[in-house]
Amino acid sequence: MTTQTRRSSGLVLESPFIWRARRPNSRHRLICFPHAGGGASAFADWVHALPAEIEVVAVQLPGRQNRILEDPATEVGPLVRDVTKALLPLLNGSFSFFGHSCGALLGYEVAQLLHAQGGPRPDRLFLSAQPSPAAAALRPKIHNLSEEEFRAEVMRLGGFDEEVALDEDAMDALIPTVLADFALWEQHAMTQGPLIDSPITAMVGESDVRAPLETIEGWGDHTDAGFEMRVYPGGHFYLFDAGTDAQVFEFLAQTLLAP
Repeated sequence: MTTQTRRSSGLVLESPFIWRARRPNSRHRLICFPHAGGGASAFADWVHALPAEIEVVAVQLPGRQNRILEDPATEVGPLVRDVTKALLPLLNGSFSFFGHSCGALLGYEVAQLLHAQGGPRPDRLFLSAQPSPAAAALRPKIHNLSEEEFRAEVMRLGGFDEEVALDEDAMDALIPTVLADFALWEQHAMTQGPLIDSPITAMVGESDVRAPLETIEGWGDHTDAGFEMRVYPGGHFYLFDAGTDAQVFEFLAQTLLAP
């Protein structure tokens, strides 16, 4: 899904997988993983909403925006390895991961691979609007619904700009990428790997039908470095709601820049 369609002058294409808003004097780097069908520009507004001490990096996946001519990923393992390799030059100093919905799973899998390789670790994982792996495995799959039913389900979740949602041609172009992302993650069997040594903050909208509150706490079983859950007003795309987004930015800034 796409919540932003414009490209900010702050986020600049650096490689196929990386859009970055360079801030040479920043104290912390926040690496963001978008939701199903979403592109790097979903985090365009974050560049200016977060303090200058935080440098925003957004991961761009194949099959969307400037990579629209590429096929979306069909296997999680190769995607995780490719993303990790692309990010390695940026994993110096202080950095954290933020992933929303399917992006939370990708961020977690990248952190797992870094842990397995003895690589640098994120200071914190912010996992948003995504049930824990055990809870997600029990959730009804939607990628195998009929085209009409699938579209109705993702429209119910929201997350599309109003003008895009009302444009049938635009939706016809977007839905296949959204479906490909759902199929990618719903068919992936996540295993309980070693506990990661980064704290996890799970974030969720109080009325999120895809990630009910009781499905979130299981993320605490995946880290030995501390876990907390934060609940915000709104649904699956709470973080893009006016008012709530300011709360999210304030929390991220306070957490990332704490002494």
